[in-house]
Amino acid sequence: MSALTRKQKLEAWLAHLFPDDLFSINPLTGDAGFRIYYRLIMEENSYIIVDAPPEQLNNLAFVSLAHCFRSAGLIVPEIIYYDETNGFICISDFGDTLLSDQLNKTTIAELYEKAIKLLPKIQNVKAQEQWPLPIYDAAFLQLEMDIFSEWLLQKHLNICLTNDEIKQLQQCFDLLITSALEQPQVTVHRDFHSRNLMLIESGDIAVIDFQDAVTGPFTYDLVSLLRDCYVRWDDELIEPHINHYYLNSNVDVSYQQFKRWFDFMGLQRHIKASGIFARLYHRDGKQGYLKDIPLTLSYIVDIAGKYPELSWLSHVVKNKVIPNIKALETVNKVEV
Repeated sequence: MSALTRKQKLEAWLAHLFPDDLFSINPLTGDAGFRIYYRLIMEENSYIIVDAPPEQLNNLAFVSLAHCFRSAGLIVPEIIYYDETNGFICISDFGDTLLSDQLNKTTIAELYEKAIKLLPKIQNVKAQEQWPLPIYDAAFLQLEMDIFSEWLLQKHLNICLTNDEIKQLQQCFDLLITSALEQPQVTVHRDFHSRNLMLIESGDIAVIDFQDAVTGPFTYDLVSLLRDCYVRWDDELIEPHINHYYLNSNVDVSYQQFKRWFDFMGLQRHIKASGIFARLYHRDGKQGYLKDIPLTLSYIVDIAGKYPELSWLSHVVKNKVIPNIKALETVNKVEV
């Protein structure tokens, strides 16, 4: 079905739901996936409409987890109407104020503290029987990091690693996987960053884009927030939040071990994310995420460089991957 046909069908669905109301739908900035978002504006109300093709997306996960997260005391979009067959969802409208829009050196302490207070609620979310949470196991973690090799190194940069380099990269991946699996396993949002958190009129934070939640490492959501792929803050601004989370986590390990978990989890996420940004361009035609690759790679260089057992990863990204990124950017600018 073409996009135009889907939109026509969506408008017919809305006309059926609101037969006595005059309304308009305005497209909103989409996410990295296949969903298309609209704001439905009527005389007295507004809603967010999600066009989520069921053949490409697991809408049951979103609908089920919305109920689970709400039951755990989190502020999430309310499911107003749901057309399961066509993949149309009408949800409550939280407005346009993303946490990312409000973050600066003055507000970061208060806003991050408020966001981190949500993590225990997320970690205690109990999935319903109709949508059991996937397990973030070794195969899952490996699959994500393989996106880096396939889409960033090979497809985007045409980098072919030698057999020895492939082995060294896998040794680094194995360390990251081991670190993730030895952590306490909890419910993980899996995309808990400043663009998926919204400030609403009450001053509270609402949570969106939770449909990819899993059971996984308890540092994952913390590192997603504090080492955001879209913005990087100085260590002195985020270190107090890491320490505070540790002190309130009741985990029976040293801070040094906890920080290693945190750092290694961030590396796994940034390896995955840099590959996904390249895949979004080559597979899905979304060029906007290419600009986020250098920042994401900078985390890998700096954090891996702090650990002797990961020094090779830091070295290869710094001396082989990033120079190729810069060279490609220069070529593209010349062509334009």
